[in-house]
Amino acid sequence: MARGSKAKYTSKQKRQARHIEDSAKKRGYSTKRSAQIGYATVNKQDGGGKKSGSGRRKTRRGRRSAAARV
Repeated sequence: MARGSKAKYTSKQKRQARHIEDSAKKRGYSTKRSAQIGYATVNKQDGGGKKSGSGRRKTRRGRRSAAARV
């Protein structure tokens, strides 16, 4: 996967990023910078893309495993 690819984001995450991007544009940021702000905010909220194989934490019975808590 190429760096900067948005393929691992769900449609909801992409929609959220576009909404944040629009808000950043209204505040006067450039198109490129507002896109960066949008995806950075989604990453901060969700920890990155969520489609399968994208490095999501494994859970066990609804809790993080002991290895993930370190």
